[in-house]
Amino acid sequence: MHRQVVLDTETTGIQVEEGHRVIEIGCVEMINRRLTGQHFHCYINPERLVEAGALAVHGISNEFLQDKPVFAAIAHQFMDFIKGAELIIHNAPFDVSFLNNELMLSRQGWKLLPDYCQIIDTLVMARKLHVGQRNSLDALCKRYNVDNSKRDFHGALLDAHLLAHVYLAMTGGQGSFFDSMTENPLVAEKQDRTAAIVINKQYNLPVLQASVDEVAEHEQYLLRMEKQGKCIWLDK
Repeated sequence: MHRQVVLDTETTGIQVEEGHRVIEIGCVEMINRRLTGQHFHCYINPERLVEAGALAVHGISNEFLQDKPVFAAIAHQFMDFIKGAELIIHNAPFDVSFLNNELMLSRQGWKLLPDYCQIIDTLVMARKLHVGQRNSLDALCKRYNVDNSKRDFHGALLDAHLLAHVYLAMTGGQGSFFDSMTENPLVAEKQDRTAAIVINKQYNLPVLQASVDEVAEHEQYLLRMEKQGKCIWLDK
């Protein structure tokens, strides 16, 4: 059984070094690349104020968080859900640094997150697959036809669901037959077999010969190219 957990967080700001904290955690479970319907989701009292810039992104207010539990109160439940799973996170260093900080601040003797889980960063995967293109979660949803029309604000559980579908598309979708970026060996084996079938298949394609007029026009075109510089197709 291959258990994966797709994870996302929301925070009070973007710099953990400046004392920013986690305010929402959303996780969805996949077993053997299938969403099971099991999830973990909670809002957390960060014991500090949410920055205006972060509020504009996720819409989670200080007033809303006042009566929510602190991280230490939910740490065991959260760790029980993710422990031993392969974590799938978009821009993993951000979320992992915040969660490691919360584990440390809880003073419950937790180790770092990578001590409990293998971590896959879908942003790194996307940058290798789509060099030079935008690879935000919204951009990937558009690229892989994942419906994110309900994403007015960032929300950890919604984003985890979206990322799960993006991840499945990236690692098992209709990409290049020669794409070796998939993390799933069964999918890679299937792609290899399909590629072999495509390569070995015989095609009866018609061969259309150029007419005398078309050959003459082509030669005139090459001569015009030569006047503008060297034309390799005229080299003898």
